[in-house]
Amino acid sequence: QVQLVESGGGLVQPGGSLRLSCAASDSNFSVYRMAWYRQAPGKRRELVALITAIGSTNYADSVKGRFTISRDNAKKTVFLQMNSLKPEDTAIYYCNHEGGAWGQGTQVTVSS
Repeated sequence: QVQLVESGGGLVQPGGSLRLSCAASDSNFSVYRMAWYRQAPGKRRELVALITAIGSTNYADSVKGRFTISRDNAKKTVFLQMNSLKPEDTAIYYCNHEGGAWGQGTQVTVSS
């Protein structure tokens, strides 16, 4: 079972930035699609961004132009750079591996 460990969450003011990281234990990391999801209180988990094995990306409309997903296959890590954060971005962010594994989640809170 692939293990995913997220880091980088925290409290930030509106307009600020955060960078999330997700380190995978998968030795074949480079061939799998990776994604970030988020779940706000009382809401369903939703896809934020994904990146394929060849580096193609896709984003939720709500984060286009503000968030960037990237990967470093040598470090078996996927990143989510979040800029121009809004209060509605507040949620627990989860890393997801194409094979089905989920990270434990990292809290992002955007508040003044």
